Amino acid sequence: MKGLVFLGDRRIGFVDVEDPTPQHGEVIVEIKASGMCGSDLHPYRAPHDGSRPLESRVIGGHEPSGIVAAVGPGVPKHVAKPGDRVMVHHYHGCTVCRHCRTGWPQLCEPVTRTTYSANAHGAHAPFMKVAASTLIPLDDALSFEAGAAIACGTGTAWGALERLQPSGKETIAVFGQGPVGLSATLLASQRGARVIAIDLDGERLALARDFGADTTINGRDTNVADRLRELTGGLGVEMVVETSGSPQAAAAGLSATAVWGKMCLVGIGGKVTVETQAMLDRQVTVMTSYTMSTVAQKACADFVVERQLDLDRMFTHRWRLEEAEEAYRVFDAQASGKGAFIF
Repeated sequence: MKGLVFLGDRRIGFVDVEDPTPQHGEVIVEIKASGMCGSDLHPYRAPHDGSRPLESRVIGGHEPSGIVAAVGPGVPKHVAKPGDRVMVHHYHGCTVCRHCRTGWPQLCEPVTRTTYSANAHGAHAPFMKVAASTLIPLDDALSFEAGAAIACGTGTAWGALERLQPSGKETIAVFGQGPVGLSATLLASQRGARVIAIDLDGERLALARDFGADTTINGRDTNVADRLRELTGGLGVEMVVETSGSPQAAAAGLSATAVWGKMCLVGIGGKVTVETQAMLDRQVTVMTSYTMSTVAQKACADFVVERQLDLDRMFTHRWRLEEAEEAYRVFDAQASGKGAFIF
């Protein structure tokens, strides 16, 4: 089969690999939807390493959704059987340390973790071999695209809100309205919060309004921190979710956080400079959130089903794998909703 690999310098390629065969404790997932994640842009934009042969590269894609095609020995039927609709939690650890046992294999203490699309083949291919323990059931009410979103982007937004623990009475500022930020806007509004969505792109802000944002701010037009304080009677926002990875966004969020407020950093790639005294004066809590646990991924999916949320509206582009070069050119502009490869 052919799989997509990132070559750097905004180039992609295709590698030919043998169709995967499940070993003990493994399954093969026939991919139906493989989401495009903002973190894909890091290897996509990275400097090209011409010394690495194409065959040595790992297939990308870490938002897998599909159907179990084959099951290896040692996998109980209640865990997986051919025909099951599934999502994949794209990390696999030792399975026995305290973090793996609580659904956090990405925090595996012996650091034996597999990260699909980083050190094992990912989902930008027709089939994917994974540990059976990574499978999360995909409800019949959810499309494969919705499953792909929950497998990382939407699930990551859920994980950030779980860290913040909103009661539903807060004003939450969500910086960045790409797939993760847009999901945070949708989920926070459904949990009762007043949501202020911030981005630099008008189309993304329009999507944010459709997804439940009470107010939007275009950071190109105004001082975001000043505007947030203005919208909250000078008090600032109780909670901030920063999804863009922009140092300027993080600084604006910290500046506009209310006394006893909380800020959760999700976006990667940026650096945050903290003025300690300003935070002490307001008793601000700053935290991070790293995707989500297997338990949270299932909880997020259940919430989407219970509230009958239409995650499919988030997808502005659906691509075939052979269209990958154009797909990543469009996604690289960061001026659209979510994209996915459909198989």
